[in-house]
Amino acid sequence: MTVRVMIVDDQPIARSGLCFLVNSMPEYEVVAEAEDGVDAVAMAREHEVMMVLLDLRMPRIDGVETTRQLMRMAEPPKVIVMTTFAVDERAVDALEAGAHGFLTKYLRPEELRAGMDAVMNGGQVVSGEVLDFLMHKASSGTTSLHARRDGLPVLLTESERRVLSLLGAGLSNSQIADALYLSVSSVKTYVSRLLKKLNLDNRTQAAVLANELDFTDEWQQRSEPRDPFQAPPAPEP
Repeated sequence: MTVRVMIVDDQPIARSGLCFLVNSMPEYEVVAEAEDGVDAVAMAREHEVMMVLLDLRMPRIDGVETTRQLMRMAEPPKVIVMTTFAVDERAVDALEAGAHGFLTKYLRPEELRAGMDAVMNGGQVVSGEVLDFLMHKASSGTTSLHARRDGLPVLLTESERRVLSLLGAGLSNSQIADALYLSVSSVKTYVSRLLKKLNLDNRTQAAVLANELDFTDEWQQRSEPRDPFQAPPAPEP
């Protein structure tokens, strides 16, 4: 299946460069271009766009508000917000608006392709520079994500903590299912329950929180090779 992509950027050169790059990728095709969020929302519906590479700072409405409006569609596209600035103050706003990823424009082509693949497979992607910035903001107590860490050890079950840690590692639902010996439908249920418990809007926010809490390292340290002839432990209800 060819993924229908829209590029949204108010700078023609940046837009053209991304179009050329995406069209060179197998299974991806640019079907629409827009120079601001107002046109982007209308064109996303018209062209049945499946993924949007969206500039954060644009005239009329910016990437955050554009993301909010795209998420209200009956079948919202996957949205990856892109920015020139790794330490952009609106990174958290974009993720809370529903963006599936947040990347800088300085990444290499293979990194963009990997990020797009991860998002289309149900995962999320955040550039290392952006993730470092989000962690700093969270540790200083200036984001809503930081406020949600209180009481997490008792709020989440052991299985929920495991799923959260693997979300933090950027795994898709099918990869989490393989890692925890669960069905994909069970993983979807766990993810939905986690988002509800933590009052989060999407997987990307959950991944940021998992990294901020060091859940990923915790799960990796406690994971041990399983005897292939031993039945996996039953997950908690």
